[in-house]
Amino acid sequence: MPQVREGKGTKVANGPGGRPPRPAGTVLRAGQLDEDRFDRSRRVEWLDMDSIENEKVLVVGAGALGNEVVKDLVLSGFRRITLVDMDRVVMSNLNRCLFFTEADSRARRTKAAVVARRAAALGNKVKIDARVKRIEDLPEGFIRGHGIVLGCLDNLAARLHLNAHTYPFNIPYIDGGTLGTTGKVQVVLPPETPCLECGMNRTHMRIVEKRFSCTGEDFTFFDPKLAAEITTTSVIAAILVREALKISSGHPQLALRNMFYYDARRNVSDVLEVDRNPDCPIHPAPREEGP
Repeated sequence: MPQVREGKGTKVANGPGGRPPRPAGTVLRAGQLDEDRFDRSRRVEWLDMDSIENEKVLVVGAGALGNEVVKDLVLSGFRRITLVDMDRVVMSNLNRCLFFTEADSRARRTKAAVVARRAAALGNKVKIDARVKRIEDLPEGFIRGHGIVLGCLDNLAARLHLNAHTYPFNIPYIDGGTLGTTGKVQVVLPPETPCLECGMNRTHMRIVEKRFSCTGEDFTFFDPKLAAEITTTSVIAAILVREALKISSGHPQLALRNMFYYDARRNVSDVLEVDRNPDCPIHPAPREEGP
């Protein structure tokens, strides 16, 4: 029996494999299905490829995690991407950033511009708007022009800026991060889930003004470089994009509700509960039901 797939738009009755049914009398040529770039994706019943193609996604951070996330977004069918990062490519980026080359490092090219140009070549009709700025320096309302925001950052100040400019406006925010062979992903779905700041503690707040690479040129103090490697980065990036696919396809109920934690050294993962902070300044505490 045909299945009905519900996405953001109109219900579509699908045939076998989750594909829209062919009109009566249509002759299928040998190899015709292989000519559709997204034929295999269309066979995943809950994916809404039309909604994915029309979604406007903001990616903040064009380092290792940002490289992998943008690659996965484009290959998954997203076509409208804004990428924000004000850093430049250096040689130590090259062991985990597929879009960067030694020539980029020698020329000190900006990360956002390089990723935007090379990632766009992975698919047709891809438009990537590169903004070589700190996210905090972009105009008020800039973030609100996007349907989903993905954070690929390595500093808390920018993360909290994104959280504060998405949650009050009901914009889904998917935050990712890695440290060596560990990583985490938190999906913030306002107003249903806790926000990013709900999970912060005093230690986080003490280091909120630290300046790492993704925040630009003004360092407030010297801080040692952090361990990073590509396999962990790839896993975390894949989860970030998969959660974006669920939300864009109209299935937020499938998305993570807490924090996904991954430990590559032990090859284990878990979901850690994040409680809503009743004193969080980003959103009011839920009202208690009366008797």
